[in-house]
Amino acid sequence: MPMHRMLPSHDFSPNNPRSSPLPPFLYQGGVLASLHVIATVRDRSSIPELEALGITTLSLDVNNTSQIAEARRDVEALTGGKLDFLVNNAGRNYVMPALDVDLDEARACFETNFFAIIALTQAFIPLLIAAKGLIVNIGSVAGILPYAFGSVYNASKAALHAYSRTLRVELEPFDVRVLVVVTGGVQSNISRTHRSLPEDSLYLPLAAEYERRQTHSQENAMPNEAYAREVVAAALKPKPTKWLWKGHQAFVIWFTRAYLGTWLFDLVLPRMFGLDRLKAIVKGRASKKSL
Repeated sequence: MPMHRMLPSHDFSPNNPRSSPLPPFLYQGGVLASLHVIATVRDRSSIPELEALGITTLSLDVNNTSQIAEARRDVEALTGGKLDFLVNNAGRNYVMPALDVDLDEARACFETNFFAIIALTQAFIPLLIAAKGLIVNIGSVAGILPYAFGSVYNASKAALHAYSRTLRVELEPFDVRVLVVVTGGVQSNISRTHRSLPEDSLYLPLAAEYERRQTHSQENAMPNEAYAREVVAAALKPKPTKWLWKGHQAFVIWFTRAYLGTWLFDLVLPRMFGLDRLKAIVKGRASKKSL
């Protein structure tokens, strides 16, 4: 059986097992017997337990072009110039109303969620072509939905989806495939950063809803091990699907979009986070001013 190689680009916190780039079933179920896993993190010294399991670790900041080039050289030396799988899993969240977006934060979000994927793909494509490999890009239902207070993050994932779809077509002559995982709620530390609305925000009446929105993705989230198991199983198929919908509510969103239409999202999502109530408040204020 050939050795498969994966390069997950992921920020890993050793104090938070939910953020682990590799779930326990990979270690316990024998999957590693057929995989040479190369896990990348910002600081490889933070995860010595992975190397004890036979996993190769490399330090990599996905936003650092020189580190990407160095990682490519290291992987090429480790694998003999082939890479069967490139898993782009690094991500940066940003929850803020569109009118209150900080442009530096927006650019940072796109750097990690979109531009880093382009850089990694360009760096590792010679190895992927040599292996006739598979690129796995971790997308999100946020790229499909008008997910309130997430305009920048939503846009970064929508950009990733569009990029991946075109990339798939352009790589077909080289027998390199692209799998996009449209991810619903999955247990992770993506909501660890807490933000507050600006003092002059038009959305201050919805401060409580905004607070809830910051951790909404973790409500009834799919266990990360179950998610990873299904993603790995899909990636290892001889003919992987092009789009994989996994995570809490992912199937519901796929079904609604496919058979009912996106109008339902425009109806439901605003009410989930009180935008209908804000509309009533604004209307009430306007009525008082006209008296």
